[in-house]
Amino acid sequence: MTAVVGATGMLGGEICKRLASEGAPVRALVRPTANPSRLEQLKQAGVELRWGDLKHLPSLDAFCEGAQAVISTASSSLSRQEGDSIESVDRKGQLALVDAARRAGVEHFVFVSFAPLQGSFPLQDCKREVEKALMGSGIPRYTILQPTHFTEVWLSPALGFDFHHAHARLFGTGRGRMNWISFEDVARAAIAALERPQAWNAVLQLGAEEALSQLDVVRMFEERSGRTWTLDFIPEQELRDQFKEATDPLQRSFAAMMLNTALGSPVDPRPAMEALGLRPRRVRDYVERVLAEQPAAPRESELQ
Repeated sequence: MTAVVGATGMLGGEICKRLASEGAPVRALVRPTANPSRLEQLKQAGVELRWGDLKHLPSLDAFCEGAQAVISTASSSLSRQEGDSIESVDRKGQLALVDAARRAGVEHFVFVSFAPLQGSFPLQDCKREVEKALMGSGIPRYTILQPTHFTEVWLSPALGFDFHHAHARLFGTGRGRMNWISFEDVARAAIAALERPQAWNAVLQLGAEEALSQLDVVRMFEERSGRTWTLDFIPEQELRDQFKEATDPLQRSFAAMMLNTALGSPVDPRPAMEALGLRPRRVRDYVERVLAEQPAAPRESELQ
């Protein structure tokens, strides 16, 4: 039995569906207040639903009981409900989950964190604390996955990368390089970690092979679609000011992540690729997919 925390999120849901499609028994920690359609999707996939909350410690003991592995993708950064915060979920909740897994005799704990970024900020500090606690927990096997920025989030309209309207809001000069990775590849990595001894008791940085800047990705969209994009740039100093002035831990964390995007934060994904036996898809594959899914816009040459 693999128990997944964060199952109603984008990444956790993908992990659950992939495991279930392979015929593996899967249990998901879900809250009664979760999105009903996502709960239904999990049930239709054959996932066992267990009511609980990272902030409710007794529910974690019951959730981990009988599980051979725990995969945790939960975070308050993208989706939160009342009472959720970086402190309550990303720190206290995850630490409590590690303890519950240890008490239940879980054999393998896969923790999805993120690749180290410059500076200290609340979300990163909590992730590193949980990583350290997991490594010293006494759980027989652990795998810490440190993916870079998710392609489907950071290169999407939600964060100003609007491929529908050929417009992008870029951080800094737009030249900072990242090994952007698809959340689907992170899901594949989490599942592979359960079976690959090379990934046991290891910290693995995940990213696509090629480090690309935001401008590189814009050019890919332009070449593929034949449309010229309009670009807005958020100066690096403005991002630094946002970070300095932010009082909310989540706002401060997002400001730090945007600043790191501006500065660039490439990783070497080759050790993880070898350990997991995976080759992440290219950003170009993402570009081609999203353009194929939307109605074709006329090329500029056709308008002249």
